Amino acid sequence: METNVGRNQNQNRNRNRESRQSNHHDTTFTAAASTDLENNWSLEMKSKFEKKPTLLGEKAGKSSCCIFRVPRSLVEINRKAYHPLIVSIGPYHHGSEDLTMIEEHKRRFLGSLFNRTNDPWGNLRLCFQTVESLEAEIRECYSQTIRFESKELVEMMVVDGCFIIELVCELLNLATKDPDDPIFKMDWILPFVMRDLLKLENQIPYSVLEKLFKISVPNLGDTLQNLILKFFSFSLEKPGSMRTNAGKFQGKHLLDLVRESFRPQSSRSQSPPAKSNKHPQFIQPAKKLDRAGIKFKTRKSSDVCFLDVKFSNGVLRIPPLRMDDFITCYILNCVAFEQCYGHCEKFVTDYATFMGCLINNPIDAGFLSDHKIIENYYGTDEEVTRFFDKVGKDVAFDLGKSYLYKLIEDVNEYYWNDWHVRWASFKHIYFDTPWSFMSALAALILLLLTMIQALLAYIAYVHPRS
Repeated sequence: METNVGRNQNQNRNRNRESRQSNHHDTTFTAAASTDLENNWSLEMKSKFEKKPTLLGEKAGKSSCCIFRVPRSLVEINRKAYHPLIVSIGPYHHGSEDLTMIEEHKRRFLGSLFNRTNDPWGNLRLCFQTVESLEAEIRECYSQTIRFESKELVEMMVVDGCFIIELVCELLNLATKDPDDPIFKMDWILPFVMRDLLKLENQIPYSVLEKLFKISVPNLGDTLQNLILKFFSFSLEKPGSMRTNAGKFQGKHLLDLVRESFRPQSSRSQSPPAKSNKHPQFIQPAKKLDRAGIKFKTRKSSDVCFLDVKFSNGVLRIPPLRMDDFITCYILNCVAFEQCYGHCEKFVTDYATFMGCLINNPIDAGFLSDHKIIENYYGTDEEVTRFFDKVGKDVAFDLGKSYLYKLIEDVNEYYWNDWHVRWASFKHIYFDTPWSFMSALAALILLLLTMIQALLAYIAYVHPRS
């Protein structure tokens, strides 16, 4: 009996010992598993935190970064204005199926360019080597990470850059071109190509263009800057009206180069406005200003562009703006560039906002068209109004930093002057039409005759005839 009891006690002690060992083993395993999970989580979090942004790079705010994806808020308003329709330049739209037609012609243009040099293959090889040395600088110019490998990127820059240079040379008759070349022969192609070349997402660094130009066209006798501005002057304004020889513009790419050529004169010498306690106000619509006595006149001169607005002695002088598909696309892309690039003056945004304030409705648009300020090839007055309404949508604008700040302040001061308003109201009532003028003149004559009659009656009463 005692032997059985002892045996049972020993068995219970063994089972307890095994249970403790098993629990200890489970605890050790659980702790190890927990440590592994924590290590995996830490590594996962570390990889997430160390992952660099690709859609908007860390260096997108640097002055070297100048080619951006257009913000979605602007693209949704007018997608066609920002996305290329016929030709891709640079990496953002490279390889798009919709743009293959001109892509097939790029290498033909490159061949035409280098076949005019003494050593075509040697010069082409030098272009590749030069662009390859600029690869790091090129990648920094784009706000979005470029997915192409080194070889693909260098080839893209050389082909696209040489295509632009040869296109400029042939259009300006600096090189012999095939009279039946479809790019020039078919009327619809070239305007679309030129429009695409000034879209923000469709740019390559201007420094790359200059390097390629010096190698491929070394003895042309003119600068690349002048040639490009002459090239675009046929579509943006009347030939010769752009400031092609007004000095060297520091353009980051084609869009910025052309934008700088339209820099308003007042922007060059204007000092920042003095701080004031009163809140700056936007300008009133055109018809309201007209009723307040402000006159509208066009400002035509060889040394002014459409941004050079002036105001003096109650007269607002605005250079004529030719409204068509090209200029509207150009303005939209300039505004998008100024919104993204924080190292430039926003004078196109200032002008677009100023015109948007003047054109509050189709009546204002028609009024400016009647005064030859807007040359409307764009559509109806409603479409012009809609354009200036859209160009200011979701756009950051600081009136206090605008080159038009002083002008707007002077116009508002004139507008809110009671004497000007009353005199303008009087002229509007009595001198607005020939009939109202004749009625007012007849009333004035009648009043004078009545006064003369009263005066003669008084004289006759005071000094009766003897």
